[in-house]
Amino acid sequence: MVHIQMRREDFTLDVTVEDSDDTNARPPTVTIDFDGSRTDLEERLRGPDGEYLSAEETDVTLRLRGDPDDPDATGVVSVTDRVTGSLLLELDEDAADVLDFVDAARAYGEREDGDDVNGSYRVVVSVDGERVLTYEKETFLVYSADGDLLRGRSLIPGGVEL
Repeated sequence: MVHIQMRREDFTLDVTVEDSDDTNARPPTVTIDFDGSRTDLEERLRGPDGEYLSAEETDVTLRLRGDPDDPDATGVVSVTDRVTGSLLLELDEDAADVLDFVDAARAYGEREDGDDVNGSYRVVVSVDGERVLTYEKETFLVYSADGDLLRGRSLIPGGVEL
């Protein structure tokens, strides 16, 4: 197996959030765009069977680099293989922006408009603006700088034990 080097600087993150009170609103979406080889990224996103890892086989997290209430705090957003723990991709982001996104995803998931909500947020992974895959997710874990899970800041569906 060849290890493919991907730097955090090769990824950018863009967030789209619509008013959660709008009954036609789409789930909050985070688009992670890679500025590099599509082949390299696709190889990272595939499991042992050669197929893309599914949403259920991945975790999305934020590791803070400071106090979450500090408006200048930063963190690392990561997508990992849930089974192996392997890092699929990571990028640096402002913590406040990511925490606002998690709050929007929580609000979207709590809507009571009768729609069948498949996930509280969506992750789109692309290369140079061209979509590679899309995940519908309900869980987004936030960790302190010390590595402690911040349950109140995380998005954890009811009935899920960690």
